[in-house]
Amino acid sequence: MTSAKSLPGGAYKLGDLTVSRVGFGAMQLAGPGVFGPPANRDEAVAVLREAVELGVTHIDTADFYGPYVTNEIIHEALAPYAADVHIVTKVGAVRDSAGGWVLQRTPANLRDQVHSNLRNLKLDALDVVNLRVGGGADGHSPVPGPIAEQFGALAELRAQGLIRHLGLSVVDAEQLAEAQGIAPVGCVQNFYNIAGREDEPLLELTARQGIAYVPFFPLGGFTPLQSGTLASVAARLGAAPQTVALAWLLQRSPNMLVIPGTSSVAHLRENVAAGSLSLDDATLVELDAIGS
Repeated sequence: MTSAKSLPGGAYKLGDLTVSRVGFGAMQLAGPGVFGPPANRDEAVAVLREAVELGVTHIDTADFYGPYVTNEIIHEALAPYAADVHIVTKVGAVRDSAGGWVLQRTPANLRDQVHSNLRNLKLDALDVVNLRVGGGADGHSPVPGPIAEQFGALAELRAQGLIRHLGLSVVDAEQLAEAQGIAPVGCVQNFYNIAGREDEPLLELTARQGIAYVPFFPLGGFTPLQSGTLASVAARLGAAPQTVALAWLLQRSPNMLVIPGTSSVAHLRENVAAGSLSLDDATLVELDAIGS
């Protein structure tokens, strides 16, 4: 078992779970467009095993990656699961036969998706389940509206012991408050990175409340970050640009957990290196200008 001191980026308490602040997002372990199998399944397995060897204890996934592909690979790579490795998944969507993303959020849909995650990960209970709510025209913005019925369905599964902790994805402050009136919220996954900081108010709110904030697309997602400032800072520090971008996030707020994804062991190591890269005040000011 890894010690708290060896966790990349340090440790954070997500509910009663201790996770590394540098985690791993499994989305890129599926095929192109997050659909179908990867070109090299052995490499995908190797990336997961290397992540755990490097001290990562926070693995983010979803049954709609593939679909099912990443969860099956996680089981192949990591089972029997170490007690200190925690798998976070999300529900609220499925894939159609062409790879399209189809929202499915009725209570029955959500129950089926939770049981599908349990089957494919071969777990008796899921550590954390995030309810994906929004999306908007840009695919990553919150869509206002009530979520009590959907979140309540997951809270019932939590009461039954099938889920340990609940989280939210792509939500606004009102939806977070509504969910908190039903059951504790351990984490929020919203769009945020060094160049896209529209969600700053919710980041600050979750920090005050001791809720983990987990930015998805921390490196830009399907359109990687492109910044001359980031590149020049990285060259000066002798680090990869993505390492610097992730280190900036970790220093942005103490409740920030990052889950960069990759299908390459080499890139994985560069991502994990962010946990030990300290940026001085002058460098932080320089990087802050990217998103202004």
